[in-house]
Amino acid sequence: MAESLSLPAQRPRHSLGSALCTLIIATLAALLVWRGLNGLLPRELWWQALWSPDLDSPNQVLLHFSFAPRLLVSLMVGAALGLAGTLFQQILRNPLAEPVTLGVAAGANLALSVTTIWAPTLLIHGLEAVTLAGAGLATLALFSFAWGRQLSPLRFILAGMVISLYCNALNALLVLFNHDYLIDLLLWQAGSINQSGWDGVLYLAPRLAVAAALAVLLIRPLAALGLEDQSAASIGVSLRTTRGLGLLIAVALSAFVTSVVGIIGFIGLAAPAIARMTGARTLRQRLLWAPLLGAALLCLVDQCARELSRLVGEVPAGILTAVFSVPLLLWLLARQRSGGIQPHRTSLGQPTAHPWRPILLVAGLLVVLLIPAVFLAKGLHGWQWAEFSELHWRLPRVFGALAAGAMLAMAGLLVQRLTGNPMASPEVLGASSGAALGVLVLFLLVPQPQALMLPAASLGALLTLAALLWFAWRSAFSPERLLLTGVCLTTLMGALSTLLMASGDPRMTALMSWMTGSTYQVDAAAATTAVILAVLLGAAAMLLARPLDLLGLGNGTAAALGLRLSVSHLTILLLAALLTAAATLMVGPLSFVGLIAPHIARHLGVRRALPQLLLSAGAGALIMLLADWLGRNLAYPWPVSAGLLAAFIGCPYFLWLMQRERRG
Repeated sequence: MAESLSLPAQRPRHSLGSALCTLIIATLAALLVWRGLNGLLPRELWWQALWSPDLDSPNQVLLHFSFAPRLLVSLMVGAALGLAGTLFQQILRNPLAEPVTLGVAAGANLALSVTTIWAPTLLIHGLEAVTLAGAGLATLALFSFAWGRQLSPLRFILAGMVISLYCNALNALLVLFNHDYLIDLLLWQAGSINQSGWDGVLYLAPRLAVAAALAVLLIRPLAALGLEDQSAASIGVSLRTTRGLGLLIAVALSAFVTSVVGIIGFIGLAAPAIARMTGARTLRQRLLWAPLLGAALLCLVDQCARELSRLVGEVPAGILTAVFSVPLLLWLLARQRSGGIQPHRTSLGQPTAHPWRPILLVAGLLVVLLIPAVFLAKGLHGWQWAEFSELHWRLPRVFGALAAGAMLAMAGLLVQRLTGNPMASPEVLGASSGAALGVLVLFLLVPQPQALMLPAASLGALLTLAALLWFAWRSAFSPERLLLTGVCLTTLMGALSTLLMASGDPRMTALMSWMTGSTYQVDAAAATTAVILAVLLGAAAMLLARPLDLLGLGNGTAAALGLRLSVSHLTILLLAALLTAAATLMVGPLSFVGLIAPHIARHLGVRRALPQLLLSAGAGALIMLLADWLGRNLAYPWPVSAGLLAAFIGCPYFLWLMQRERRG
């Protein structure tokens, strides 16, 4: 039986509710459009400015070449995303699926950045082929590693999240080394619908029309995908062909939109969800009302962004859509039946009878690697041993990386034990993204922010944690709700961080290195603080060994053995978030070490919580120490961020684990 994610059963209603909702949203958007038009020209000049503007009148030129095409593009992009979201959700039987949550938009985004730097001649004939290639590769990666015997919503959402994070990390690295060249592209990729002519309208109109026509032709076979696979096949539907064609249309629409306006989230999720909840129960009804709702929604959001930009400067519509998406995602999660997503409890390899042997092995490797990490480095005359006078700046980086790696590894193990899912990682908590956002805001508001980085990062992480705990409490600390709530908060924090990074402020350029995971700014005081925090928080984690072991048996068994689930979940979650936030201060918001290190412990046969914590901490410290040393020397004299190198290892490893689970 295919696993699906669905909303609670409700009485069938006519789609008049969708029509009424569309009318309300469209009316609000029309009022803002009317206000904008009146602010440009008198009513009697609107028609003239639209069809034959007076080129000597700035306001007529603005209406003809900017306001009008921007309005039409917002309508077409909203309709395209509503249609793409409906197709993704129908094919995957997952109401949380859309181009952003599946990583499709991030793949197209990265392809544009890569092409802009290394093959700009490919853009002469347009962006279509580039964005299609990027979106197609991201989709192939998603389905290669997440598709299994069952349609698992959790697997698809987590795989899409990791692919999106990986593409965004690569994009951040490209911007770091080509900031002046890519800063405008970064702002545009944040989702800007600004237009300077009619090219976007002429580009999108025929493509949207063809995609809509193909979707109409596929209504009957696509509707059968809502059944079980065996039932759909028994009535003559070719599952592979129908899914392939439907995905092709949805991916193409996502790529077309990205090539014109960058990444626009929320609409592909919100429009089908609102259509479904206001009465559009059948696929035919959703294919009609979701694009109309998407067009009205994006038009309303874009007009709000335009009004806001008059007060605070340019605000990309994509940022506002991301801000609106989080409440909707959380509301959807609250309405889903419990058990719609089931986490997996897996066991890799055979347990070892001597768990302390691998711990001693990793500790020995740490000591051996510590010597070259501190003393051996590449310089102007090649590899050479450092003098003691050079250690005052190298030792803080080394010990900062060690502490951060250990804390991330322990946080990853706590998250995986808590959720029962070996593919979870600290990113889903959102704490690292919240800490990064706190630092970015600090640098914009305070002239001398260095002394306040620790309080700002802690405040950002704690505020994010407070939101996470509140939503988790409302769902009784359900592990699957916890994971997806973290995805929501990470999406919001990432969108706000992108807006700040794209602001053009020179202080944001200085933080790009830290955002990608560099240890360059770690000094002796910061390293000492990190080591102390790692020891204290690690000791607290070890005190939770018994609850962690009991949770590995399942919530029901753990409760029967006397474990207070709510208290245990709350304590483990709080400690995991604190570990993640403290490590973020050292190496930025990338934490794929939290995924890799616990799996190393499992592959070495360690099953009990206490030795797993020790072995994971040692493995995480070893990985981050190696990444920091390689980052300082591989491309000398240009440093590569340690967190980014760890991410390059972590994402392929994550996808390999998904493929391993799928084959199993």
